[in-house]
Amino acid sequence: MSNQATNGRWLPIQIAPDECDLELGRLHKTGIVPWSFPCRRKGGIWFNVWAGEAVLILPSHWRVWRSGI
Repeated sequence: MSNQATNGRWLPIQIAPDECDLELGRLHKTGIVPWSFPCRRKGGIWFNVWAGEAVLILPSHWRVWRSGI
C-alpha cells in the first residue's frame, strides 16, 4: 500500500491492512498523537517493527509509514 492511497490522512484502525508497515496513532484531546516507530499487524496483534515486540497500547488510527521521517 502506498502513501498516495491514503494521501497521508489518518484512517480508522478498523480498516488497517495486515502485513504492512504502518504509522499508528492514538486519539488525544489535542488530536491524533503518532507513535514514533512503524508497526505491523500479524494475526490480530500489533508489533513494533523495529523491536519485534507486541505493542500493548491499542491504536485508534493509522496511515502508511513514511521511512525517513
